[in-house]
Amino acid sequence: MTFATNSLTTTTIGSLVTGQSWMLLAVFLGVLFVAAWPLGLWLTRVADGRFPAPLSRGARMERGLFRLAGVDVAQGMGWKTYALALLVFNLIGVLVVYGLQRFQLSLPLNPQGLPAVSADSAFNTAISFASNTNWQGYSGEATMSYLTQMLALTVQNFLSAATGIAVVFAFIRGLAARSSASLGNAWVDLTRVTLYVLLPLSIAFALFLTSQGVVQNLDAYLPVTTLQGGADAMQSIAMGPVASQEAIKMLGTNGGGFFNANSAHPFENPTALTNLLQMLSIFLIPTALCVMFGKLVGDLRQAGALLAAMTLIFLIVATGTIASEQQGNPLIAALGVDQAHGMSQSGGNMEGKETRFGIGASALFATVTTAASCGAVNAMHDSFTPLGGMGPMVLMQLGEVVFGGVGTGLYGMLVVALVAVFLAGLMIGRTPEYLGKKIEPFEMKMAAIALLAAPILTLAGTALAGVHPEGLAGLANPGPHGFSEMLYALTSGANNNGSAFAGLSANTPFYNTLQGVAMWFGRFAVIVAVLALAGSLAAKKRVPVTAGTLPTHGPLFVTLLVGTVVLIGLLNFVPALALGPIVEHLMLYPGH
Repeated sequence: MTFATNSLTTTTIGSLVTGQSWMLLAVFLGVLFVAAWPLGLWLTRVADGRFPAPLSRGARMERGLFRLAGVDVAQGMGWKTYALALLVFNLIGVLVVYGLQRFQLSLPLNPQGLPAVSADSAFNTAISFASNTNWQGYSGEATMSYLTQMLALTVQNFLSAATGIAVVFAFIRGLAARSSASLGNAWVDLTRVTLYVLLPLSIAFALFLTSQGVVQNLDAYLPVTTLQGGADAMQSIAMGPVASQEAIKMLGTNGGGFFNANSAHPFENPTALTNLLQMLSIFLIPTALCVMFGKLVGDLRQAGALLAAMTLIFLIVATGTIASEQQGNPLIAALGVDQAHGMSQSGGNMEGKETRFGIGASALFATVTTAASCGAVNAMHDSFTPLGGMGPMVLMQLGEVVFGGVGTGLYGMLVVALVAVFLAGLMIGRTPEYLGKKIEPFEMKMAAIALLAAPILTLAGTALAGVHPEGLAGLANPGPHGFSEMLYALTSGANNNGSAFAGLSANTPFYNTLQGVAMWFGRFAVIVAVLALAGSLAAKKRVPVTAGTLPTHGPLFVTLLVGTVVLIGLLNFVPALALGPIVEHLMLYPGH
């Protein structure tokens, strides 16, 4: 049925969908900010180790775990010890995940008898899940056994998320400290984040998902006879422990799907309600961490400035992405009707999207998942319009600081804030300060490493893929769109997002190795630089606020912060974007 056969005009339908999209965006942000407040207060208690009396039994269990592991809760760590602990911890995780994939055929909970994962794919996946990227070059239901999905991937979803939150705990302690050599204890932070934040939230969310129809079992795949008949009448319906992985996948901004279709699959994301709750869960902890930051530094206005900057950038990109997708493909619009399918696209670009979500919810999901370093998808980004696909790409290229991943988004935005006050200090001729801490050359060197590591990895990796035969062999499309596929993939890997333009065939030794290197250094080079920055700030004494101190709250600083984020992103990536989505858009709209 075409739109012409409907009593509603195309214009009316377009206006109605647009109105629904804006309403969805308003509801999403409203519920998010309300839900983030109590969680932020709880995260403040977790970071400080102050728990109410009803949790005394949990505290005793925690002390038992620490005694068993030989951890002295009272012993603080300097930034080098803290960084070394996290690096060793995550490296062990990489080795465990790699081994489970390589030996899964000989291990239990493999009812389909799935073979061992190839060495290059196992290497890529192990780094991917340890770095909170969750890039997947494979089809989950056809590659990973139940044991691998649970013991390797789901466990790493918890541990990589806990690592990001632990780092932001340490960074905020460095900012809030009067003068200290300690950033806290990495083992204590990892344990408390997992026990008191990630596990309770994941259990509650997994129960909700199962109530909505998300699969949770250990059954063998289900053979069914379809209505089609003939030689293709039999189909295998994949089963598995999906809800338990789906919950932490979203809450921990991990993004790795149990199924190849990720959150477009009805067993992972069956209804409009689960779709809304999944988007909310992606942003929930990053937003709550902003509240925690304000509480720990004793000034909620500081948190408000960061949150306002994040929200402003998010709104601009989200509205642009939704509007681009609702315009539809101009080539099809120019022809009037898609001759192959007899459908007009005047109602918007529905290619690659689920009808149970529609354009607005799909475009919003794409913006949320790339803003938050999650990487889960409920639509195929490769099918988006050029500017619609550029929106998610730009959010990643801004450094995943627009809400960002759990922990990583906030400490990334705090690093940008340090750069912003440094630039402002140069303009007014004063030593820059942030929260009473002077920002000096060492801090700027560490900030530069943290902000430039991902762009260097992205651009160098894309250049290598663009000249290497094996890199070019993975492209599904020629010209600017093919370049966008490569640029998006390396952007996603180096910024630890994990989503992809699905047209790129990336499960090859070349891309698995290239992405593995980008993901590891994109994660841990930044973490080491951030912890070094935190250690330097912690050792500084606070200086009193004077009449010449730049206020780091209010509209002026929010504008400065947004400008710094955009400036860094534009300087790094506009030339590359001009070769991909921008020129592709101009080819579709030759009159522009």
